[in-house]
Amino acid sequence: MDPLIRLKDAHLKGLIPDDIYALVVNRFHIITDGINRIEKASGIRYPTAYVEPSIVISSSDPNSYEFGILFARTIPVFYDDKFHVVIQISAPLVAYGLKGTIHAILAHEFLHFLDLTRKISKMDLLSDEITGNLFESVYADETRLFDPKAVFNDRTLLNHITKRFPAGFKDYKLEDKVIKFWLEKNLPKINISLDANTVKLSAESLSKIKLDPAFLHKLDQLEQKSTKIRRKKLY
Repeated sequence: MDPLIRLKDAHLKGLIPDDIYALVVNRFHIITDGINRIEKASGIRYPTAYVEPSIVISSSDPNSYEFGILFARTIPVFYDDKFHVVIQISAPLVAYGLKGTIHAILAHEFLHFLDLTRKISKMDLLSDEITGNLFESVYADETRLFDPKAVFNDRTLLNHITKRFPAGFKDYKLEDKVIKFWLEKNLPKINISLDANTVKLSAESLSKIKLDPAFLHKLDQLEQKSTKIRRKKLY
């Protein structure tokens, strides 16, 4: 899969101007660098990722002027009767995000991917929020994710995650740039409600999913390590 295929298609259709297209393409190496870094730091392959040529915004109330920007999402999909996890990365994040911010968001989505896979392996996911966004209500329950220190052996990457996700992601400079250079220029956007930002899988669907035993063993090790780290924090 070409991770830029949707961006290229939007550019050909005239939805994305030349300068923005060039900016995203020229900065896409930050994404590939981040994915390689996460794979090296975790020993686990990153799921399929692609650039969404739109900004995804969400609000708990469609009549409200308050909204959150979803810079990336972790999405489970079934293709050819096989289960896959896809990381959707918004083009504005690639265009305007700092390297540390982009890598932190990629790492956070990776933790959502691990958590989603763990829950599926234990038949523990019938309906759950599985995507990262700017709403603190979504990121508040950090205890359900693996502790980053249990997953990554990259100190700089851990610092990026700690700095950007102390209790809910917030980057005012990035948000201001996205509003000014993307939303106010009427570039592509997708509106979703928080209620739509969930995944619902039936028990029958879950039973058909086959996961690599070696990967599941790795998840068990990470879960045990994560639990020990959190216990040390408490006591």
